[in-house]
Amino acid sequence: MVDVLTAAAAAYAGVNGVLYALQRRLVFVPLGKPGTPAEAGVPDMSLVRYPTGDGLMLKAWFKAPAGRPTIVYFHGNAGHFGDRAFKARYFMDRGYGFLLASYRGYAGNPGRPSEAAAYQDARGALDFVAAQAISPSDTVIYGESLGTGVASAMAHEREAAALVLEAPFTSLVDVAAHHYWWTLARWLLRDRFNSIDRIAAVAMPLLIVHGERDRQVPLKLGKRLFAAAVEPKELRLLPEAGHVDLYDHGAAEIVEDFLSRATGRRRETVESRPRRAQI
Repeated sequence: MVDVLTAAAAAYAGVNGVLYALQRRLVFVPLGKPGTPAEAGVPDMSLVRYPTGDGLMLKAWFKAPAGRPTIVYFHGNAGHFGDRAFKARYFMDRGYGFLLASYRGYAGNPGRPSEAAAYQDARGALDFVAAQAISPSDTVIYGESLGTGVASAMAHEREAAALVLEAPFTSLVDVAAHHYWWTLARWLLRDRFNSIDRIAAVAMPLLIVHGERDRQVPLKLGKRLFAAAVEPKELRLLPEAGHVDLYDHGAAEIVEDFLSRATGRRRETVESRPRRAQI
């Protein structure tokens, strides 16, 4: 019996050791490289580069606004910013400026991703937008999935017109503990993205959009984050949506309606809807 228990303990320790060693490969999954904006359906966007506070130069895609605010978009953990070009297309067609921001280690950018590095990269993105003479009152911070942790941190640090969180979590620790409940994830995770610790101090209109069939970021975490936030705030749940298909279930229209009200800009009626799932 002692030998069995010893072997089980050793196996458990080994599994946790492997997860600890490989955790950033599980959290950050930079797949592929974007082609050109034209190939992604956004030929009116330009390739731009901006510096981070620790000396890297990051590539991103940008289009200046045409009478509406500018959305700074922080994508999720997998793929690259070009995968989200269909979202930029929807808003740019309605006059919004759009920055498809990137992270180090993604989309051919130098460096290795981490939580602290993601914040450095996001500050560089917001500084780039400010350098285009776009004021905080005309800037929207938008995060998707893992990017909601980045967006929440930036909204805690910076002023902006509004914050949009798509499929957010309370903390990455809570997500890891949900999926790996049988491990020591709560104690071993290095990149924690504690949005729940910041959201109550975010003083700007907030929209949370979450799919009720989300299996990657449980809906209960989005609801808990919303409960911790202060007014003005809105929670929109999409009954048929999962984690990667919110724009197939009306998320774009929900976000535009919210931004039109939050920023005091008239909403235009356009029938088209983006139909491509995000990562």
